[in-house]
Amino acid sequence: MTIPVIEERVHLDKQVVEKGSVRIIKVVNEQEVPVNIPLIQEEHDIQRVPVNQYVDTPPPPIRYEGDTMIIPIVQEVMVVEKRLMVVEELHITKNRVQTNDVQHVSLRREEIRVERLSADQPDQQGNAQV
Repeated sequence: MTIPVIEERVHLDKQVVEKGSVRIIKVVNEQEVPVNIPLIQEEHDIQRVPVNQYVDTPPPPIRYEGDTMIIPIVQEVMVVEKRLMVVEELHITKNRVQTNDVQHVSLRREEIRVERLSADQPDQQGNAQV
């Protein structure tokens, strides 16, 4: 003969309970920042220099003396024989002028705020977090 015995069984169940929440707020700020930008401007000073010298070769080449470029200008002159005479030279001097130009540039910066909210604390609209 068998005597029934009571048997106990365990049943486990999980439930999610929110204890609080986190709100992340990202703010982008814009700031005008002056930026110093050096600008270089080239100017040329052109002078006509009379030379009036005869040359025996084809036109003399362009030459440089420091920052000055010298371009010989020739013409044919009737003599007993035909020869080249440098009539004048162009002396072109390069002058550099540097000025500073201030430009305003917008720079963005992000900031993050983290606010921790508890479950029983109401949010900004007055609603409790569940």
